[in-house]
Amino acid sequence: MQSQNTSWVTGKTVMITGANSGIGKAGAIGLARMGAKTVMISRDPVKAEAARTEVLQASGARVDDVSVMIADLASMDSVRRLAKDFLASDRPLHVLVNNAGLILGSRKVTPDGLETTFEVNYLSHFLLTNLLLGNLKASAPSRIINVSSHAHNGASMNFDDLQGERSYSMMKSYSQSKLAQVLFTRELAERLKGTDVTVNAVHPGAVATNWGTHSAGLLSFFVRVGHPFMIGPEKGADTVVYLASSPDVANATGEYFVKRRAEHPSKEATDEASAKKLWDVSARLTGLAS
Repeated sequence: MQSQNTSWVTGKTVMITGANSGIGKAGAIGLARMGAKTVMISRDPVKAEAARTEVLQASGARVDDVSVMIADLASMDSVRRLAKDFLASDRPLHVLVNNAGLILGSRKVTPDGLETTFEVNYLSHFLLTNLLLGNLKASAPSRIINVSSHAHNGASMNFDDLQGERSYSMMKSYSQSKLAQVLFTRELAERLKGTDVTVNAVHPGAVATNWGTHSAGLLSFFVRVGHPFMIGPEKGADTVVYLASSPDVANATGEYFVKRRAEHPSKEATDEASAKKLWDVSARLTGLAS
């Protein structure tokens, strides 16, 4: 981790989704330690407050510099309320970390009628980012970080069945959502040219978090077996913290980062036509103008 006095993020406002555990909480600790004003997003108020206490203790941050906001990314109404409440607070936003994610062993549908993995991992972050984009531009220079995964390799966007209604596969759904994050990153970077707002995707590594631990069947088994061989949340959050704080990546945008280095994502993730189509479909599904 960088020292507080060399960090670009000192004194700046950072929002992190999925911040009550795993990579999100580790990232919140790292950034709060650097002096960032950290806004932790969680769907569970009790877990959120417990995590905030832990972040304050671990980072040594001032009490007023770490706050909690509640939102359920399985609900677009909840995401809209989050954005509305944050904008009403009149705070700037310098860094948005779209981190929250899950994987489900069986197909589930949100109250919005959408497949849960696709909505939570990608679509709600697409909505949140767009709702906060005006603030990010006004606060520029600012940064957006999308937590993706190497799982996007081998995936393709099934535009004829994005919601897995015809055929659902746990890993295909998860991988597609992470591919969507990279495509979103690249298309948004194009749209943000000249604004001094950057956007990058990151692969955090195989991290030992509570990801997948509440699923049944083979997924739960493989997570338990593989847990001892995974890296810890702090190491998993390292590149996220680096992208949020380092002056070295001030001009990097539209990239896919692994271990602090830009790497080439999959061929599918660089398909411009697919990225534009996904944007249009996402705008329609979220009720945003394309």
